[in-house]
Order: sequence, then C-alpha cells, then structure tokens
Amino acid sequence: MATNPSNKEKLVREKLFSAPPKTKPDFWKEALAFGVKKVRSNITAFRKKYPAPASVKNVYPLIGNTEWTTSFWPGMLWLSWEGTGDDLFRKTAEKYIADFRARLDKRIAVETHDLGFLYTLACVAPWRLTGNTAARAAALKAADLLMIRFYEKAGIIQAWGDLNDPEQQGRIIIDCAMNLPLLYWASEETGNPYYREAAERHIAAANRYLIRQNWSTYHTFFFDIKTGKPLKGTTAQGYSDDSCWSRGQAWGIYGNALSYRYTRDPSLLENAKGLARYFLNHLPEDLVAYWDLVFVKGKEERDSSAAAIAARGLLELSAALPLADPERRLFENAALHITASLAKSYTTSSVHRSTGILLHGVYSKPGNNGVDECTTWGDYFYMEALVSIVRGWRPYW
Repeated sequence: MATNPSNKEKLVREKLFSAPPKTKPDFWKEALAFGVKKVRSNITAFRKKYPAPASVKNVYPLIGNTEWTTSFWPGMLWLSWEGTGDDLFRKTAEKYIADFRARLDKRIAVETHDLGFLYTLACVAPWRLTGNTAARAAALKAADLLMIRFYEKAGIIQAWGDLNDPEQQGRIIIDCAMNLPLLYWASEETGNPYYREAAERHIAAANRYLIRQNWSTYHTFFFDIKTGKPLKGTTAQGYSDDSCWSRGQAWGIYGNALSYRYTRDPSLLENAKGLARYFLNHLPEDLVAYWDLVFVKGKEERDSSAAAIAARGLLELSAALPLADPERRLFENAALHITASLAKSYTTSSVHRSTGILLHGVYSKPGNNGVDECTTWGDYFYMEALVSIVRGWRPYW
C-alpha cells in the first residue's frame, strides 16, 4: 500500500520524447477524418441502438442501453459534431438523451460507479455544448444515484453491484477516477459541496491504496465498510494481483489529471506524473501497450484502448503542468508518439466492413472476452486525443 511512492524514476525514452513524431502536414486531420467518417457510417449501422462493449470479428453487435459502455457512442457523435459542425451528429446524439433518462427512471443496470462514464458523455456533454436542460436534469439525477454508493466511514465509492453483496462490498477499482468528474460537475451546478467532498475523499483513498511504491497500480482494493479499514489489493482484469493492468494505469493517469482540473491539488499532478512515467517505461517498441504492463515483448495481445486512454491522459496532464516544468513537453510528445502509432498501424482503415475504429483492443483477457477486438472506449478516447491535437478541446469530463 503506497503512501509515498518514489518520484525519481526517469523516462527510458526521454530522448525520443524530446521531440514530436515526424508526420506529414495533414496527418492528424486525416486521422481524425477517418474516425469521423466511421462514426457517420455507424449512424445507419447502429440505428437507435448501441454498440456492444467489444466487437466480434471487428464488427460490433448491437445492444440496448444496459452496459457501462453505451455512452461512448453518443460521446463519439458529440466529438464528431465539434470536429465538423455537421448537425447530423448533434441531432443523432440528442436522440439518446431521453433513453439515458429512462435508464435512470427504470433503474436499468445502474448499480455501478460507471454512472460517471455513462452520464458525463451522454448528458453532461450536451449540457455543456448546447445547454440542453433535459440532459442536465438526467446527469444530476445520475450524480445522486452515484452518491448512494459512497461509504462515509471508508471515504470510498463502491465499484460494482448491490451494496449488500458481500462479494462486492467495499471494493474500489482504479477506473473510478474517470467517474468522479460527474460529482465535481454536480457540485458546481448545484452549489452542494457534498458531491465534491465525496469525489475528493475517494481519489485520495484510491491514490493511497491503489498506487504501489514503484508507481504501478492495483486494479481493485477492498475496504471494511463498517470500520473503513483497508483490507487487500487484487485484480479482476490484470495478469495477477501483483501485476499492473495497462488500462487501469491509463485510467489513473487521466483520472488524476481530471481531478486536478477541478481541485487544483498539486499532489494529483504528482500522482499522474508518477503513473505516466511507469506506463511509458513499460511500453514495447511501437509504444502501444500490451494488455498488462508486466509484458513488454512477446506474443501477448496489445490493448490499443489502453494506449488511447493514456495518450489523452498525457495530453491532459501536460496541459496542466507549468510551462517551466521540463516534463510538460515530454508528456505531450509521448502522447503524440502513441497516437501516431495508433493512427499508422492500429486502425480499421484496411479492414473490410468493420464498424470499429481501432483494432487490437482487449476488454478482458482473464475473462476471454473481447480479446484482440475493437472496443467502444478505445474508439472514443482515440477520437478524444485526435480532436485535442487537431483543434484543442474542452473535456466533457
């Protein structure tokens, strides 16, 4: 359980990251245009439904609004609208708002901390962009549901499942760092500090117990909800309890940088920097992570979604650092190198009839689910990174 990890590890590829990748003048615009083209074609393919979390043979099965991942589709529509100004994307995205409100009202698969993922992209985004009041009301209701999962004694938000389920009670996972912006936003909107205080307590507990001394991370950690006592770190998605699941490390980078955006707590930047160095130092030659950072070469599967999340997190981190910080440019260039590698070698541009954007993602290797497939969040965060690079971008988070 890390309380004061060393902050002295240097970047292995510091020389590489001292400069941005060499690309053609229109490289980034063309990469974004491909993503937008795919989103446009998927408007017809998906109709009024949602892509499943992971593809099957690079084509997404269609599902109803039941998964933690469904908001990544309207999120891509909003990104495409911002990138092009084409109202087709806006009008299509707005059609999903009522469905997300109905999901809350009918309590469909809402026993999860992933209400933050769901309602930030599906509802906070349109409120920020267009002032849609129905979207705002749904997002605030989602924030209230998320607060039910907060344990005052332990200062944590339970990740999954029924709060009375002994198998899940008191479990946090590193992904929750990305769910906290919904609570920060709710405090800003309502003036109620309780949402923000819960988010701040959770990120503090998560950083203290999920981050190890060497800046690697546990995927999950358990607490005694009655006493608040920390119990043990485990994994659900990683190679082992002691390894470092790559997507989790990426969530930690981006999530800490986002919490800093709201709190201005400098310790969050230090956490993001430490997590970033560890991530970057455990990448293979093409800078696209294996599904667990214990692997740096060999035949194990890559997780392009972890690379996309980390790239966007590095951009957020670098933008938050002072201009005089020598790592600001290193992290920005690292994000550009990772995104360029994805654009050059990991897209579906040469794959016939795929509805995904990024190849070679992994949903759950231990669960043998969505292994070496497209993933909805991989597609989304790849587009986030590209929109940020091409035009600058205010996060929906």
